[in-house]
Amino acid sequence: MNLKSLAEDDRPREKFLLKGKSAVSDSELLAIIMGSGNRDESAVELARRILNSVENNWHRLSQLSIKDLTKFKGVGEAKAISIATALEIGNRKSQQEVLERQQISSSKDAFEILQPHLSDLQTEEFWAIFLNHQNKILYKTCLFRGGIASSVADVRVVFKTALEHFSTQIIVAHNHPAGSLKPSKEDINITQKIKDAGKLLDIDLLDHLILTQNNYYSFKDEGIL
Repeated sequence: MNLKSLAEDDRPREKFLLKGKSAVSDSELLAIIMGSGNRDESAVELARRILNSVENNWHRLSQLSIKDLTKFKGVGEAKAISIATALEIGNRKSQQEVLERQQISSSKDAFEILQPHLSDLQTEEFWAIFLNHQNKILYKTCLFRGGIASSVADVRVVFKTALEHFSTQIIVAHNHPAGSLKPSKEDINITQKIKDAGKLLDIDLLDHLILTQNNYYSFKDEGIL
């Protein structure tokens, strides 16, 4: 389905999905917020008229009251509130500082991040921390849950998640509820599988941690990686 075959009110949304947010014009963005136009105008045409009334300036548009916005044919109270809400979100975003991503520089850093999630569990879980090239955390999650003595990790799921988050480096970890820090044969095998698969995708496995309640084992620190 191409954009021309869509109803005019639906085209901005499809353009956003197909071409990305930077390809969408100001009037198309406003049309997406409103959702529909009126009997005589599409959402884009109505949005264009509203923006023209404030010289295409978002700051001026944000100064319009709900009452001002409802003067435009096709803009009821609900649409007016949606417009005002979107503009207020933008205003609050501009006033906030960009949050600095947490950086991992050692196995201890990784342990401290994962310990709250893994240390008190009665069954095994397999977690991964996905990082960028500066060792800053992009995403962390539990990928697999198992039983008392094991959790089965699927290498394909590990790297599918890494690719989804544009990660270039990974740290994996799992817990040993029984309290032993000694890696099993299965632990060593899965570590090697992840390392080998990462080489094909240029995604480095930085470490594999085994966690107990108050301590950890690092494959990297022990020279296994």
